[in-house]
Formats: sequence, structure tokens, C-alpha cells
Amino acid sequence: MYEIQVFVTLKEAVLDPQGKAVNHSLNQLGYSEVEDVRIGKVLTLTMNGEKEMVEARVTEMCDKLLANPVIEDYRFEIKEALTQ
Repeated sequence: MYEIQVFVTLKEAVLDPQGKAVNHSLNQLGYSEVEDVRIGKVLTLTMNGEKEMVEARVTEMCDKLLANPVIEDYRFEIKEALTQ
């Protein structure tokens, strides 16, 4: 069994108004060393199967549903889940 973390972020060229708002708020709170904030999402999946198949299926899921390829990039990490 594998645990997969999928990280989805806006492409660099895409404006991130939510990130700008958080950056501004952090600066207002005195965290002036923060220069930029980009907002993204993390999805955690648990899957069974051979590692190569899991990697191919996660790529397929990201391309079809989990990320918008026009404005978002994704990457993922696959770890063996601890079984009890």
C-alpha cells in the first residue's frame, strides 16, 4: 500500500490574488521578511498496486482531474504506507 501526496500549485505566470492577500496581511502583522506567497493545495491518496502502476495512475488522475494543466503544475511523492 502506498501513500501519495500530490502538490498542486499555480504556474509562475498565473496571478495569485489569494497569495498576494496573505503576503500583504503577513507584512501588516510585522513579518516584513516575507516577500512572496503562493497558495496551492495538497491531496493525500492511499493506493494499492505495483509502484510503477501507482505512479502511472496518479499521473493520469492529475492530468484528468486533480490539476488544471492550463494554469496549474503538479508533482507528487510516493511513500510506502505503514501497515498495522
